[in-house]
Amino acid sequence: MIGLDRIIENALLEDIHTGDITTMAVIAEKRTAGAKILAKESMVLAGIAVVGKVFHYLDHGIGFNPYFADGESLKPGDVIADIHGESALLLQGERVALNLLQRMCGVATLTAEYVQAVKGTKARVVDTRKTTPGLRQLEKYAVRVGGGTNHRTGLYDGVLIKENHIAAAGGISIAVQRAMAFIPHTMKIEVETENLAQVKEALAAGADIIMLDNMDLQTMRDAVGLIAGKALVEASGGVNLKTIRAIAETGVDIISVGALTHSARAMDISMLLEEA
Repeated sequence: MIGLDRIIENALLEDIHTGDITTMAVIAEKRTAGAKILAKESMVLAGIAVVGKVFHYLDHGIGFNPYFADGESLKPGDVIADIHGESALLLQGERVALNLLQRMCGVATLTAEYVQAVKGTKARVVDTRKTTPGLRQLEKYAVRVGGGTNHRTGLYDGVLIKENHIAAAGGISIAVQRAMAFIPHTMKIEVETENLAQVKEALAAGADIIMLDNMDLQTMRDAVGLIAGKALVEASGGVNLKTIRAIAETGVDIISVGALTHSARAMDISMLLEEA
């Protein structure tokens, strides 16, 4: 994963900085130890390779033995992995490794719930750019592990003309025309719309994807009928586990859910050290 080493390096620097004072004070000599990473609740695993990377960044000699793969379901008490190495280094890597693993498992687990909620419809559950700064790649990977799909990664890899772009450009049509003249033919153009008049304008302008932003269910159904397959239809806004099924049943192709990354809770995972 591009940038993973930098994420880990920055996280360890933030935590250890000039040294782990407690470990230096308490552990007087080099000792080896084993440790187990344990799931304390049910979850979807995501980020196990990241955990290994954290400890190997501190010392390539640390032994890391995972028992589950990303995407597998865990239950309380499952031993996710065994680790063996210098006890001081295991302690120094513990918090960073767990923080990343807990966060990624939380995203994957929540995504799996949303994906299950739309099962049997054609709608795909996708993420947004509402990610933790610096952790976007990890969180978007966790969305995929949970069965979801990624929206654009950032501002650089997709055109999404939103209400402020429309206001600044002077309308949907002119914004789409300018985008078409600027981007390569391989890139799609998405337009955010708030009502059926804007849907008609975006469709006439040649948008590839039309986002229905915070529309009620009937308006969504009307918009899907109006678009009639001439563009992909994305629903956004007001999406949660209670509403997503009804939204999917309007016939939209995509449902973007910011909550996948901005509201996922960290899962309960611990690391227990055992002196050799």
